[in-house]
Amino acid sequence: MKVILVYDIATEGPQDQTRLNKVRKVVRKYLHHVQKSVFEGELTQAQLEKLKVEVLRVIDKKRDFVIIYTFESLTNFSREIITDTEDPTDNLI
Repeated sequence: MKVILVYDIATEGPQDQTRLNKVRKVVRKYLHHVQKSVFEGELTQAQLEKLKVEVLRVIDKKRDFVIIYTFESLTNFSREIITDTEDPTDNLI
């Protein structure tokens, strides 16, 4: 399934920046980094569940914000880049 993950990690203190880096590292194991806190890719249901477990171990559920969009079918899904910048996912197989 197609997955898009977006997060906003609270970064008021120095330990928060460490948490942000840990979250980014976890998510990069599963998805492609598209822009700042936006990641996308193809995952199985099992991979998605592992990703959720790992992210939940790192984040502060009361202060951080994570959204995961899943698309079971790509029939009604479109993706358009409207800028002249290079697509960061164009080298994916």
